[in-house]
This record gives sequence, C-alpha cells and structure tokens, in this order.
Amino acid sequence: MTDSSIPPSGGPIRATSEAPVSFRYYDFVMASFVAILLLSNIIGAAKLTFVDVAWWPEGWWPAPDGVFVYGAGTLFFPLGYVIGDILTEIYGFARARRVIWTGFAAMIFLAFMSYVVVALPAFEGWSCAASGFDAEGPLTMRGDAEGPPGAICQQTYESVFGSTWRIVVASIVAFWAGEFVNSYVMARMKVWTKGKALWTRTIGSTVVGQGVDSLIFYPVAFLGIWTTEAVITVMVTNWLLKVVWEAALTPGTYFVVDRLKRAEGVDLYDTDTDFSPFSSREHRGGV
Repeated sequence: MTDSSIPPSGGPIRATSEAPVSFRYYDFVMASFVAILLLSNIIGAAKLTFVDVAWWPEGWWPAPDGVFVYGAGTLFFPLGYVIGDILTEIYGFARARRVIWTGFAAMIFLAFMSYVVVALPAFEGWSCAASGFDAEGPLTMRGDAEGPPGAICQQTYESVFGSTWRIVVASIVAFWAGEFVNSYVMARMKVWTKGKALWTRTIGSTVVGQGVDSLIFYPVAFLGIWTTEAVITVMVTNWLLKVVWEAALTPGTYFVVDRLKRAEGVDLYDTDTDFSPFSSREHRGGV
C-alpha cells in the first residue's frame, strides 16, 4: 500500500502502512513494557522522595523552598512511556493497543492479588525486620511497637502493598487513558512529520499523555484527602519531572528505535489505522 504521506523507502528499511505477519522483537518489547509498569506500581508507588534544587528561585511555585517532592516511581515509570513510544513508532498503534490492554489486565490482576494477600490473616509467629523478632527467638522490639510480631509485620506489609480503592482505580484508569492518548499522538505525529524529527513526537506525545495521566490520577486518588493546593502542586511537579525525564532519555530512544527498525526491516505508518481503543481491527473497515 502506498500513501503520499509516507516518505520513500531507503536502504533495507521498507516504509509501509501494512505490518508484516510477524515481528522478531515485539514480544520482548511487550514484556519490558508490562514489567516496568508493574514494578513502578509495586516498588515506586509507596515511597515519597525529594530533590533539592539549589538554583530554584525562592518562593516560586510549585517548590517555594526549592524542594521538589515526588513519588519514587517517577524515576522509572516514564520508561513505560518511552517503551510505549517505541512500540507505536515501530509496530504501529494497533499493536501498541494490544500491549496497553495487556498492561491494563496485568494491573487489575496485581490490584486483586494485592487485596487478597493483604487480607489474609497474619500468623502470629511471622517475623520481619519491623517486628524485631527473628527465627532464632525474640529480640528487643523496635520503637514503640506492641503486639505479636505477626501483627506488626502485617501493619508494615499493608503500608507498602495495601492501597485504598481510590488509588487503585485512579492508577488503572489514568494509565489506560494516558497510554492511549500517548500512542495516538505519537502515531498521528509520525504521519504528519513524515517520520522526521522523532524527538518532537516522543516528547510531544509524553507531554499530552502524561498530562492526561496526571489530571486523572491525582484528583481521583487524593482530592478531598489532600488540600486542593497540594493536589495541584504534586500533580504539576510530577508531570514536569516525567516530561523532563522523558526528554533526557531521548538519545537512548533514538538508539533503540534505530536498532529495532533495522532488525525488523520495516518503518510502519498509521495512515489507515482504526484508532478506537476498543477495536481489534488494524485498519479502518478492515479485519
């Protein structure tokens, strides 16, 4: 299939709007995307950290004292958007859509299993660092903790893996919407730019996609629990840090995209793609 918006092919890479039957590395990219998505929710979501920007003007919003507070997951959650950009750039929106739905299902399963495991009764003899007990026998309990070691360990476990229904819903919905917007913008901009200036669409799609993600997640999860000012401040700070992090990873994105395009032998353009997130078709009016 040819299209005037697709630039002429060069070398061993064939510019096309029709994907080949199979790809060599698509499953590896999918696995990387889902792994980073789950890890960012397991490891990074439960911890707040900060960075002190000495040169930040005093009194300026959103960090009047120059201290930017953000979730630790911000360090690697944007990697999911980088891989999402790579998926769309190389494999097209239709295949990126399959990966997003796979990640969506994985997040629901993770939330369900976390709920089940947290709800299970804790054995009183369960020992952990927080309880101050070990398998060899009781030691001095740490801090002011009281009760059997199993109860103390359960509280610690819940603080890390337990989440309110609002945070769970906000996380899943924000991911779904943000990733689809990111992929859509990425695919459309590739056609508009005729495959040139990759950095404009990787950063541009992240600005919009992460914006949608943040606009959904923070209000749904924390509005009414935090002050409105705190929700807006954290929302903007995290969005800004994610976009900056994405921009910093641009050279790596260029390298991976170039290598994968050469390995797959195609450069896919979404000129006739069905962009509905609920469709299983690759092309409009197609099968």
